[in-house]
Amino acid sequence: MSDEYQYASKGKLKLKCDAEIKKKKKKKSKDKEKLREKLEKTMEQSSTSSSGGGGGSTSNGQGQPQASGRVLTKAEAAFKNMQDKMQKKRIMEKASMTHKQRVEQFNQHLDGLTEHFDIPKVSWTK
Repeated sequence: MSDEYQYASKGKLKLKCDAEIKKKKKKKSKDKEKLREKLEKTMEQSSTSSSGGGGGSTSNGQGQPQASGRVLTKAEAAFKNMQDKMQKKRIMEKASMTHKQRVEQFNQHLDGLTEHFDIPKVSWTK
């Protein structure tokens, strides 16, 4: 029976989450320094490119602001582009018809519906 428990650990169990939290805290200060450096570089580049004039080079993707210091992943950039496209499409659909045309279209839709769900008339005299 002693052979079964020969390799059991007798010390304190180390949880993964404790070790990860300690490591993350150390990395944050380094990350902040790196972000500051990147931010300073981008600010310098944007100031030189804007003062250079005429080029209009915004190689930030689709005109994304880099002032926050966060770089979007491919999936995030694709998601943002799709959101912009959908928003432009909705705006164009709403702007394509006037209010009068929308009211006429709605009235035609209501005329096409059956009267099955109408509230029946109730009178006390008949």
